[in-house]
Amino acid sequence: MRLLPVVVTVLLTVSVAYYVYIPLPDSIQEQWKLMMLDAGFRTTMHLVRNILGSEPDGGVAPGVKVSDITFAGVPVRLYEPPAGGEGHLRRGLMFFHGGGWALGSGKKGSYDKINRMVSDELNAVVVSVEYQMYPEVHFPVPYLDCLTAAKHFLSAEVLSRYAIDPDRVAVSGDSAGGNLAAAVSQEIAMDDTLSVKFSIQALIYPVLQALDFNTPSYLQNEHIPILYRPLMIRFWLQYLGVDLSLVPHFTTNNHSSLQHTHITPELRARLDWTGSQGAVKEVPGLLDVRSSPLLAGPEVLAKCPRAYVLTCEHDVLRDDGMMYARRLQDAGVTVTNHHYEDGFHGCFSFITWPLDFDVGRRATRDYIDCSYDSNLSDICHIQGMI
Repeated sequence: MRLLPVVVTVLLTVSVAYYVYIPLPDSIQEQWKLMMLDAGFRTTMHLVRNILGSEPDGGVAPGVKVSDITFAGVPVRLYEPPAGGEGHLRRGLMFFHGGGWALGSGKKGSYDKINRMVSDELNAVVVSVEYQMYPEVHFPVPYLDCLTAAKHFLSAEVLSRYAIDPDRVAVSGDSAGGNLAAAVSQEIAMDDTLSVKFSIQALIYPVLQALDFNTPSYLQNEHIPILYRPLMIRFWLQYLGVDLSLVPHFTTNNHSSLQHTHITPELRARLDWTGSQGAVKEVPGLLDVRSSPLLAGPEVLAKCPRAYVLTCEHDVLRDDGMMYARRLQDAGVTVTNHHYEDGFHGCFSFITWPLDFDVGRRATRDYIDCSYDSNLSDICHIQGMI
């Protein structure tokens, strides 16, 4: 009987280890920490909501003034730097948080912390947009919320009110937020009624297309936490208002066609799309550049602002970001692509103990430094943009 507790302990230990352990590429650092994080994700979505929606850290950049207001009816959180705008103009940044168009809040967690840091270190007025999300709404509502807030932000009245330099206004976002940032950036760039445009788009492992879920990065990283291939496909179907029973149909790529006229020759040469046109006709959002900015034509991309694109090797969205960076470059846009060989999707958000990763801290530091430090001009082409 004395052995029973020992046997039970051993069995429990082995069971937990079996549940937690997943094979990871050698280039990923702090592997057991990532395994534990992933186990939490698989156990309960409550952990996800805690990470993306934990209470803000008021101890970070305490001099930054934070206000919850609305821009043209859209809820936003406004961050004003302690330096003020007296006698000089400040930078401006609009930020869209990630979370698969279904989770998270820019007011909380790492998003709030990073926006406070950006406001304080860059002397920037940061506006984090609380766009509507699934399940209450589907595409294009989140995009339209972001576009409405962006146009309001870029108005002469608002720029003057917050002493923002109209030549140094940026738009940024991570993951689904990167999708929204790219789409809004394109629309703003093409709108001749607007006198002020964004000077830079900073895209953090953005999701940019839903026509091909068999790109090399989707296949190579389909089992790499924290964004598994089936989960990203599910996020897309939720966003586009598609019946979730069609997940297997989309997983096998039977939803797109090389023959569709909206697919540009440049993009057709980079993607191996197969299947029928049936799903495309039933889900027109698949080919809408407002949902899939990667599909925009070269005439649109050529007008887009300079870009900072952060990609991670171990991320299903790696190729989305790299293809977009290449297409922007081909269109004549200046692009800086920071690629992290040891990076995984979501690492940008994990910068606070105990869920902090070295690659996350490096990515955050590079994101901030490469937005303003003129000494990095040889490395970061976006210096001085905001």
